[in-house]
Formats: sequence, C-alpha cells, structure tokens
Amino acid sequence: MKKFETMSQGAVVGKILKRTVIIFLIGYLIYWFPFFHVGNDGHWALNPISHTRILGVLERIALCYGAASLLIYYCSTRTVITIAALLLVGYWVLLLLFPMPGANPFSMLGNAGERLDLWVMGENHLYHGSENGGVAFDPEGILSTLPAIVNVIAGYYTGVFVSRNGKTYEGLAKLLLWGCGFLALAWFWNLVFPINKKIWTSSYVMLTVGIDIVLLSFLIYIIEFRGKTKWTGFFAVFGKNPLFIYIVSELLIVILSMIPIGRDGNVAEWAGDGIMKIIPGAFGNLLFALIYMLICWSIGKWLDKKKIYIRV
Repeated sequence: MKKFETMSQGAVVGKILKRTVIIFLIGYLIYWFPFFHVGNDGHWALNPISHTRILGVLERIALCYGAASLLIYYCSTRTVITIAALLLVGYWVLLLLFPMPGANPFSMLGNAGERLDLWVMGENHLYHGSENGGVAFDPEGILSTLPAIVNVIAGYYTGVFVSRNGKTYEGLAKLLLWGCGFLALAWFWNLVFPINKKIWTSSYVMLTVGIDIVLLSFLIYIIEFRGKTKWTGFFAVFGKNPLFIYIVSELLIVILSMIPIGRDGNVAEWAGDGIMKIIPGAFGNLLFALIYMLICWSIGKWLDKKKIYIRV
C-alpha cells in the first residue's frame, strides 16, 4: 500500500491485475505440465486442455490476492471488514441453501460448491486426487474462494497492526488476544458450521487466522523481543523465494515420475518404495516428505547464496 500511494490509480489496478493473472497462469500451467505425452502409437501428443485442472493452490492465491487488494485499495477499513463478514456468513448461507438433493450441505461431495464447479467447469476440469478416491472434487473451487479471501484480508490487517504496534509488549498482548479470540470464535462456530479444510468453511478460516496470529505473536516475542535468531535462517530460505520453491516442489515430482526405472516403475516410485521398505507406514511417508522438502530447500538455499530472488 505504501508503494501504491506514489502511483496513479490506473497503474495500481494494472499492477494488481497483472500479478493476479501471472500467478493464476503459472498455477494453471503447472497442472498442464509436462504438456505432452507419448500416445499408444508411440508418437508424442499434446496433453488435452479439455482435461486440465483450472483451479488450484496458486490460482486460489491469485484470485484471493486480487480480490483482497482491490477491496483494501478502494474501500475503507470498516467497509472491508464488513465485506469480509458478509463473505463468511454468505458462504455459510449458500452452502445451507443449495446442496445437491439429499446431500449433506457440509460434506465434501454434494455441497453447493461442488455443484457450482461441476456446472461451470465440468468434471474433467476438477481435481481427481487419490485422497478423494479419484472422484471429481476441487478443494480450491469457485465458491470456497469467497471465504478464502478473508484469510488474505486478515493477513494484511495483521501485518499493518504488527508494523505499527508490534514492538511493544502492549501491542504483542493485543495481538495474542486477537488470535485467541479468533480461535474461540472458530470453536463456537464449529458447533453449527464444522471446521473443514476441504470445503474451506468459515469456521476453518477463523481457525487458521487464529493459529497464524498466535504463532506470529510467539515468533515476534522470541525473535524480536528475546533476540533469538540463530535458528531462523533455515526457514528464511523459503520466505525469500516462496513462489519459485513452490513451483519446484510441484514440478520436480512430476519430472521424477516421468523418468523410467525398471520394467514399469519410475524414479519417484522407486525412491518412495525404498524408504517404505526401511521404515514402513506413516513414519516412512513422513521421512519421504522431509527428504523431498530438503531437496527443494537446497535449491532455495543455492538461489539465496547467489542472491537470486524471483518475484512476480
């Protein structure tokens, strides 16, 4: 917002829309990657756009960033907070009013959000993850983007509060109280509107905002007030190139899955199976995830050493 104060209105809107479109397209291209495949006839063919997922994590970030930025730029704080409340309550009402016939309005399948996604985008453009049992359902769907906008709005105003009051114990205490307040609201709302990440319920928004603010309060106390910063370097690597490291994490596993090994396997499966043979079960999955995370971190660390920071 400080940068926007020195820019014309047209330049500000242009910058917001440009950033929104770029992040959205990056997300879309990630799901389309590797763009080509080898057909049954042995020839290369273009992956059909008709079966490419439209929405996803980066697409949601883009849409929420764009909506929140325009609201905050054009509207007063009171108006933005009022709109945020309407988004949360309105989403709750829409889920209650428009589920598929006979479906639980708050279930993953059959809710108003899935109904809208199927109508607007069609089954082939939705997420078909194994954790969904291969069923067409998008956890970053159109309707659930509305409450997610509030996460960005809350993050902005938290940042404003920290920049103005974060260096005092009184400000830190207020921040912690706000976090606990959001957690309490999430708990009470959960009684009638269950906390559910899959459909991004309004109570889930309150829960995540509350957890973030509480954690931020403790981090400010430890890092800023106590001066304990030796352990923060590892995590700062992710913060310096967040978008690029995320893209690497998404594309690298696809590339590894494309490299054949053995008769019918690939490098990703070989690595995962090898770890699971040593440490079976949940701990094996955790170890694989940690190793993969460290590989992505090492790429970010190399970029940091070279002073290469990729921004959008």
